[in-house]
Amino acid sequence: MKRRDALPALLAVAATAPDCALAQPQGAVGRRVLGLLYPNPGSAKATPIGARLKELGWDEGENLQIEEASAEGSNDRLDALAAGLVRKRVDVIWAAGPEAALAAARATRDIPIAFYGVAFPVEQGLVDALARPGRNVTGLASNAGNEGLKRLEILKEILPAIRRLAIVTTASAVGTLAGGEYRVPVNLVESAATVLGFEAQTFPVSRREDLDAAFAKILEMRAHAVWFDHTALTFRERHRIADFASGARLPSIGGIKEFVEAGGLLAYGADRGWMILHSFNHVDKLLRGARAAELPVELPSKFELTLNLKTASALGLTIPQTVMLRADRVIE
Repeated sequence: MKRRDALPALLAVAATAPDCALAQPQGAVGRRVLGLLYPNPGSAKATPIGARLKELGWDEGENLQIEEASAEGSNDRLDALAAGLVRKRVDVIWAAGPEAALAAARATRDIPIAFYGVAFPVEQGLVDALARPGRNVTGLASNAGNEGLKRLEILKEILPAIRRLAIVTTASAVGTLAGGEYRVPVNLVESAATVLGFEAQTFPVSRREDLDAAFAKILEMRAHAVWFDHTALTFRERHRIADFASGARLPSIGGIKEFVEAGGLLAYGADRGWMILHSFNHVDKLLRGARAAELPVELPSKFELTLNLKTASALGLTIPQTVMLRADRVIE
């Protein structure tokens, strides 16, 4: 399997080799048991995760035992799976995504947990603060907070004269450890767009059935470009979204390269493949005895820009050389 392969439906990422320093076991470390908890089908051991653990000095069958727990696409199974890992007395739990992280945190206050892909760890009650989690949970958050502004700056660089921007985002709430909800703000991109001089209008959607109405309103406002937030809904509907933008001759921007592969113009965001593998730095430290409460939550530090020149050509656009030189991947 190539290094750019990933857990088939679990994370929908391209896993690339991390640029962090490789580590070897330091000191006498006995056999450890690692639990892997994730929502969708697939085996982590058949992906670059296994190779990353080896790079860090953990070899399954030698000094590491791996217990996998996949919810097979049913998040309501995560609590039972997390409880099962606790009963197996794993030494550390790696949890992929907010639902898995919450399930693990509900199952144990003692076993260290390292998460990946949680956008709001403080707001969801998983940690007290990013710098000092204060609990048995730490990990790698899924956004650094400024990716949206960067996307808009790149769009402005490509099309400096555009003004009207349509923003499609998913109005949603995420669960908290206390059993409540945290309402995710939907107007953050609109605020950033206004700062850059766009006339922006936001169109929240909650279900795939809402997209046609949003598309009609975007045409009605005579938008010059359209922004699509990266959520589970927009990921599933990325081909439909890209087809709409192309049919309406609208430059479209998103947060992940899969959107560009589907026909969108550009995407800029954290390199999720790197993030997955980098999150195992936390796993490594916890397996070696570090305290999760004192191990800071990290923010993404590696980002990728993907461009689709086929789409640009169909729209009659020329991508500036300054943008081309910064692109990590160009679809021609």
